[in-house]
Amino acid sequence: MEHPAPREAEPAEPTAGDHPATPALPSVVIERKVEWSDTDAAGHYHFSSVLRWAEAAEAVLLSRLGLGALFGSIPRVHFEADYLERLWFGDLVRVEFRVHKVGTSSLHYTFDVHGPNGPAATGRTSVVHSAATAKGAAPWPEETRRRLTESGPQRPESYTG
Repeated sequence: MEHPAPREAEPAEPTAGDHPATPALPSVVIERKVEWSDTDAAGHYHFSSVLRWAEAAEAVLLSRLGLGALFGSIPRVHFEADYLERLWFGDLVRVEFRVHKVGTSSLHYTFDVHGPNGPAATGRTSVVHSAATAKGAAPWPEETRRRLTESGPQRPESYTG
């Protein structure tokens, strides 16, 4: 019987002194309750509520990063969501919102919406940097790019009262 060759030892994990730490992309968690106006005739949340919750999380994230001036110059170019579980009036909703990728002039987010029974929706959205009167996209200013790529997780926010 032939025995397999011994495996080489795995390399040790880098320590703080080995390499500079890779900055974490920004993220934030917000909590909301499903409001009556978030529901539809079937009694559960309307599909558009997920877009509003994702945008609320984006607003919190950009404000925390000191990038509130971007409002009005980051039009949506893509939004998609998969709906996994119903949410009902009064349910607590937790939205985990993350910067996924920063392009030359684009910004791609991913998000997950959780309810009392676990994952309720997941999705992604993209924006581009373009002034309201511009005819196209413009590259991110260097300081904006730095904040969008190096700021890491932000403190959570809750309006569950």
